[in-house]
Amino acid sequence: MNQENKKLTEQQFSEQIEACKEKLYRFAYCYVKNEQEALEIVSEATYKAYLSFGKMKNPEYFETWISRIVINCALDHMRKNKKYTYIEDSAVELPAKEDPVLLEEKWDLYQALDRLQPEDKAFIILKYFEDQRFKDMADVLSMPENTVKTKVYRILAKLKKHLIKEEVDIT
Repeated sequence: MNQENKKLTEQQFSEQIEACKEKLYRFAYCYVKNEQEALEIVSEATYKAYLSFGKMKNPEYFETWISRIVINCALDHMRKNKKYTYIEDSAVELPAKEDPVLLEEKWDLYQALDRLQPEDKAFIILKYFEDQRFKDMADVLSMPENTVKTKVYRILAKLKKHLIKEEVDIT
């Protein structure tokens, strides 16, 4: 297959975006905790991706590529606003995969995520919300796999420390 055949068409780009739009929304929502802002981030990322999808070398990694764009747009958005947005309306539901985790445990995890630096959130979101392998995470984050592993374990230790401290403070 020559290089020209590997490029996405506009139709394929549209289909790829449609296939992963909920996942992209969840990424953005994990950062901003606001439905409207998350939609804006996904929209901006989609626009940026549309402008440059013709330059993409490996269309088979589309989801990895667009995930990285959403993460960068979310980080840019947070830097521009220089604030963290917390969930104020408990009626807003976060679309997520169905799993047996209790709502209370999810809430603890979301609260713990808010304590992380924005750059660290991507590691936890990719690993525990998207269930990605370290190798896939390394592709999305453009860093060596061992660096990703080290960072994930370091971030988990930080989260554990926060959660234990919080539990001790409550009792």
